[in-house]
This record gives sequence, C-alpha cells and structure tokens, in this order.
Amino acid sequence: MTTPIISPSILSADFTNLGADIQAVANADWIHVDIMDGHFVPNLSFGADITAAARRATTQPLDVHLMIDNPERWVDNYIKAGADHIIFHVEATDDPVSLARHIRAAGVQAGFSLRPGTPIEPYLPMLDEFDLVLIMSVEPGFGGQKFMPDQLDKVRALRHEITTRGLATLIEIDGGISADTIAQAAEAGCNAFVAGSAIFTNDDPAAAVTNLRTLATL
Repeated sequence: MTTPIISPSILSADFTNLGADIQAVANADWIHVDIMDGHFVPNLSFGADITAAARRATTQPLDVHLMIDNPERWVDNYIKAGADHIIFHVEATDDPVSLARHIRAAGVQAGFSLRPGTPIEPYLPMLDEFDLVLIMSVEPGFGGQKFMPDQLDKVRALRHEITTRGLATLIEIDGGISADTIAQAAEAGCNAFVAGSAIFTNDDPAAAVTNLRTLATL
C-alpha cells in the first residue's frame, strides 16, 4: 500500500479564517472541498468561488466533491476554479463515463462517489475510466456524522477489483473518519481519507493530520 493520503475537509473549517485554516494543515496531502446544492443533498455549502479562494490559499491538490444534481452543467466551473480532482455522484448523472472523460480531457482527475445505499457492483466494470472512487461512510450532506462500518464492504470489493485488474484507481473514504475509525478503513483497502471535525476541531490541526496518517499506515 502507498503512504496514506490525508484530505482535510474545509466544510469543518472557519470560513471567516479559511486561508489560515488551510495553512494550518499545510502538512496534509490534499484539501477536500464539499460542494452541496441543497437539492441532491438537503444541505447547502458553497460553490466555485470558495473553491477558487481555496486554490489561492494553497498549492495542495484540491479534492472537490460535487454533491449536486446535473454535475455536467457545473463541472467546468470547478475545473476553472482550480480543482485537481473532481468527484461526482453516480446517482446524479445518466452517463458517468462520458463525464469522467470530459473531466480528464481537461487535465483534472475524475472520481465518482455513491450514497451508502447505492451498490458498488454495477460500477466496477468502469473503474478504468476513473482516477479515484470516494466511498461515503455517512449519508452525504452534513459533517460530524457517525462512521458506517458496513460501507467497508464496498471498499473491499473495490480493492479486490483494482488488484485483480492491475488498476491504479485510488480508494478514498469520507464520513466519520477519526482516530477511532481510520485504521479499519485502511485495513479494508483505502488509500485516501477525508476528515473534517477530527482535524479542524483539534487544538493542533497539523498534529491531527500526522496522527491520522500514522494510524492509517499499515
């Protein structure tokens, strides 16, 4: 396994002090940006302007998770805002492969995510079209929820498929990731870990990043 990738979610950051909060996790591998439209998920977060502000605040890769309807309509805004990875939900599009190809043609990594209730099996054949898969271990839409360990079955299925086919697709997990849960996610086969409150509510966010990376190292 590669060195664990830690991706702090700025959904848990202080938006009056966003640049400083991002700088406080300069030792993180990626910065995770949650985009919610109030339709695909009930919560509303922020859009391409905040993504662009995050881009100005750091050179770390921006890991942008679109929890929105009709991602085809909006994806170019996030490419222009400086996203390095764009992850969309398979439930929100009729043609995930075409959208992934569009994203990758722009020089951005493409990923897909799925709600906890959506099975992974129908999407395994298309893994070679994606750079990463984001497994949601909570219902998408709000931070601070409890980890759903049954979602690790999807991680194991992905890891088996990726290994069997010799793919380079990364497995990322988001939802309830903390010092108490990250090791089991790593053992199931995850490469990358999104954590929000476990990092930004810590008195020393950089130390929290380091601790999570250590706990996820097998």
